[in-house]
Amino acid sequence: MATLNADRETNTRHCFYQMGSLFAVCVFCACFYWLSATSKSAASQRTGGPRNIVEGTVFINGTAPIGTTDHDFICATLDWWPPDKCDYGTCSWGKASFLNLDLTNPILLNAIKAFSPLKIRMGGTLQDKVTYERLGEPCPTFVKSSPEMFGFSQGCLPMSRWDELNNFFKQAGAVVLFGLNALSGRTTAADGSAVGAWNSSDAEFLMRYSVNKGYTIHGWELGNEVSGKGIGTRIAADQYASDINNLQMIVQTIYAGFEVKPLVLAPGGFFDANWFTQFINKTPRSLQVVTHHIYNLGPGVDDHLIDKILNPSYLDGGSQPFRSLQGILKTSGTPAVAWVGEAGGAYNSGHNRVTNAFVFSFWYLDQLGMASSYDTKTYCRQTLIGGNYGLLNTGTFVPNPDYYSALLWHRLMGRNVLSTTFSGTNNIRAYAHCAKASKGITLLLINLDGNTTVEVHVSTENVTGNGTLVTQQQNQTKFSGMSKGSNIDVSTREEYHLTALNGDLHSQTVLLNGNILSVNSSGSVPPLEPIETSQSDPITVAPFSIVFAHIANSTVPACEYVD
Repeated sequence: MATLNADRETNTRHCFYQMGSLFAVCVFCACFYWLSATSKSAASQRTGGPRNIVEGTVFINGTAPIGTTDHDFICATLDWWPPDKCDYGTCSWGKASFLNLDLTNPILLNAIKAFSPLKIRMGGTLQDKVTYERLGEPCPTFVKSSPEMFGFSQGCLPMSRWDELNNFFKQAGAVVLFGLNALSGRTTAADGSAVGAWNSSDAEFLMRYSVNKGYTIHGWELGNEVSGKGIGTRIAADQYASDINNLQMIVQTIYAGFEVKPLVLAPGGFFDANWFTQFINKTPRSLQVVTHHIYNLGPGVDDHLIDKILNPSYLDGGSQPFRSLQGILKTSGTPAVAWVGEAGGAYNSGHNRVTNAFVFSFWYLDQLGMASSYDTKTYCRQTLIGGNYGLLNTGTFVPNPDYYSALLWHRLMGRNVLSTTFSGTNNIRAYAHCAKASKGITLLLINLDGNTTVEVHVSTENVTGNGTLVTQQQNQTKFSGMSKGSNIDVSTREEYHLTALNGDLHSQTVLLNGNILSVNSSGSVPPLEPIETSQSDPITVAPFSIVFAHIANSTVPACEYVD
């Protein structure tokens, strides 16, 4: 009996030992699986990983546009910064200032020509330290000087260079905007503000010189970032309004007899609701364009820029200045319209391999979509070339991914903006416009998720002349009301899918429909060809990708006339 009990005890212990070993193995496997999944998940946030598939629907209200843009909505800047402008130990400007930029580079010429036209805003921080060369007077170059405001001495624009720039812009078909020195004649008060009236003599000289030479300047802007609290210094709203009224009188005088006169733009600074309200109310007939700047991602040195770019809630926060400025303009009754005069996302020259890489197209295109939905007429990207946020590479002039994003927007997104919402996942950003130079609508879809493919169904709504609400979804039409439905033709749509090389968000190489985009040996921009898909199929938006979809047979009242 003792032997039997001992055997039973031994067997029981052996059983428990086996169960314990099995449990340990299970725990080990589970931990290993969890660590592997976590590792893969982290990697997939940068390169795309396991593919989940979800469905969603974009709803487009085509009854009437919610905003309109200029036909040349896309704009880019050229800045004054010399090669020794450095941020956080990195000097990223090279010879990208419009004082030393190589205007003979064929890629530069072709890149601008591809837009036909591209607005170019010439200006930036140092414009308020610039004089314009006059015969017999010295014309100094910028010299680095730490004690000086902005870290540089006073500079000068040689008229020979002004001639070269205008001849180049004419050849390229650019639309030119120029930022004037707003600090001329002023003194600095104890609190750091600039006080006194603007001395306009230099500006008048440059305008008269340009008129005599036959140069076409689309707009003159006064000052850079002197609104609100200002950057470096600031000007009170009342005084600045008086200066703008003076600038308008100067433009009217110098351009008397011209059928089309240059625009007056201002203030070219960061949005401050109180300051902007005071200023706009005091310039009811002197101002055509209200410009503001956007660097809502913070400093370029921030290591969390990508986290902000991929966060839909953070992107949503970018709507505040657009919404507020739209409200001020409506309330004031001014005929002036809103522009983004400069937007680089991350200030102090951006961040290499982020603001000049594929990932930045998520932020940039989302900004274009958001700005236009609040009736912004033009959006100027900092920069065309220069710093770490150029559309073109500072050293080679080769287009960065955002260049192609901008060019696709310019060619596909028409002037009329349509109200658009998306249901299915928060990681899809959706915007729609009437198509450009074509029938139908163009839809922009941005997938911020690196693990999920989204199958997007399209539903358009509009109200007919008799008040009937019409809903069109894919290849079927449903009517709310008394009218009877009918099917729309099943056809094809054109799609443009943008992805990063090897799925790397830091890549400066972009693929269109799986093909690398690059200039050829003569510096020409490649053709941007779509793929055709069935209208009845959902739009497939791959992880970390961007899709433009032109739906030609989607007819809505807001897009009745071809843009």
